[in-house]
Amino acid sequence: MNRSAQLPERARGRPADTDQQDLRKQILDTAEVMFAENGYAATSIRHIADRSGVNPALVHYYFGQKKGLLQSVLERAVEPLGNAIAGMKNASGAAPESIAGLLVAMAAAHPNMPRLLLREVILPGGEMQQYFVDNWAPRLGGALPALLDREKAAGRMRADSDPAVAALLLIAISIFPFVARSLAEPVLGIRYDEPGIEVLKQQITQLLRQGMTR
Repeated sequence: MNRSAQLPERARGRPADTDQQDLRKQILDTAEVMFAENGYAATSIRHIADRSGVNPALVHYYFGQKKGLLQSVLERAVEPLGNAIAGMKNASGAAPESIAGLLVAMAAAHPNMPRLLLREVILPGGEMQQYFVDNWAPRLGGALPALLDREKAAGRMRADSDPAVAALLLIAISIFPFVARSLAEPVLGIRYDEPGIEVLKQQITQLLRQGMTR
């Protein structure tokens, strides 16, 4: 009996904890890729279930409707980032290169997330734009100007820098390389493996230290 034929039997009861964790991750990983590749509107629960090798009922069991799945995909990636940025409020400093490092780390761990955010959050009409503005923007980009203003007041950033503009540029320089991966990899020869990501972080740090910090 194949795997997909076995899943409905398990879905009748509560899956074992280990199975539950593995299957949730499997579904979230697949949904992240498919939402990024095809967009929310063109991706159905059945498409995600088929590609994950599970029964659609199991997707509904874990996440409810499709919008709940998209919300879970976003939260899995951005919640650790939001917590890390919040932690900087109580730290002695929030250097621009440290903030950029957090953004790059999120994109490296979830390489499809930048494209998904572009589709469903940043561009007009994005399915999760209002939800993101209401629930996540204040904790992510919205928190950065205050942190950078503190760096400026402490003399660690250029006196002529604008914290809000600096926050936007930080996000752009850290996230855009992952949005552009489909061209940057074959055309520019940029590597997105672990050594390549390290080079990217080093270059971003160099640019920020030369152009933004003191």
